[in-house]
Amino acid sequence: MERSGPFAPHRLMIAAVIFVLAIATLLFVRGPGFVQRIWYPVDHEMAIKDSAERHEVNPYLVCALIEAESDWRADIVSSAGAVGLMQVLPDTASELRDRGLVDSELAEGSLSDPAVNIEYGTAYLRLLVERYHEIETALAAYNAGMGNVDEWVDEDGDIRDTIEFPETRHYVVSVVRARDVYTHVYPDLFPEWSDSRP
Repeated sequence: MERSGPFAPHRLMIAAVIFVLAIATLLFVRGPGFVQRIWYPVDHEMAIKDSAERHEVNPYLVCALIEAESDWRADIVSSAGAVGLMQVLPDTASELRDRGLVDSELAEGSLSDPAVNIEYGTAYLRLLVERYHEIETALAAYNAGMGNVDEWVDEDGDIRDTIEFPETRHYVVSVVRARDVYTHVYPDLFPEWSDSRP
């Protein structure tokens, strides 16, 4: 049987597909801002800005958390009952409200309302940052719960090495990466935070 040459149509087709995928990946990761804005959208800017200022949280981090939690879908409800953009559990919202950690005007609103959800999610993130004093640990707790993270923190070392759930490890890395992308792609959205990380 005769072997096909290196420029056989099926081989050229495979090479073309690989080339197109490589270009798409490059544009996704390092492409121009307008391309990255497709992959990393922003909505509800004022609600994010207001809650981030109130709770002293990086608004780009809030954007990254929303991207990871709900992909900017306000109507989503998880199987565990977490609601909205930042996937806030009703019990968590109730605790934050009882402790007076959320804006009183938003406290009684529905968790499916984007501004209310962002307020609760940002307040909860602030609570976790104050508890763990480290962004990555706070993000791990946002994803896996404080009980799990308390155990991982007791093991000492870098939190990324002690996280036992692969999903949470990936979550922490992807949220931090998304925060950096949002900061780079939208420098004028929250200019006071454009040069800072936390």
